[in-house]
Amino acid sequence: MTIDWHAVITGFGTGITVSILYFVGLALSVRLALRLTHPVSVLLPSAALRIGLLLSAGWLVTDGGTSGWAFAGYTLAFFVVRFSATLMARIPRGKEAGCN
Repeated sequence: MTIDWHAVITGFGTGITVSILYFVGLALSVRLALRLTHPVSVLLPSAALRIGLLLSAGWLVTDGGTSGWAFAGYTLAFFVVRFSATLMARIPRGKEAGCN
């Protein structure tokens, strides 16, 4: 079995881009929702849009799910960005970090 590196790199590059957009959208929608009395009015459409974008891009880059190597790269990219986003979310900011 040979690895199709072009497909892996294409999947990874697309996955990085789409995953960054996914988590930036999540952060923005949560910040906005925290200021509202009815947060579901922001969170539900945001989730639908972000999930749709993630799945559509994955479908396109993997040729409808037929390119396993592109899928592997796309999936790896999502988890790399997810890991980075969760690390960044744990970094204390503002008053919690001891800044006045």
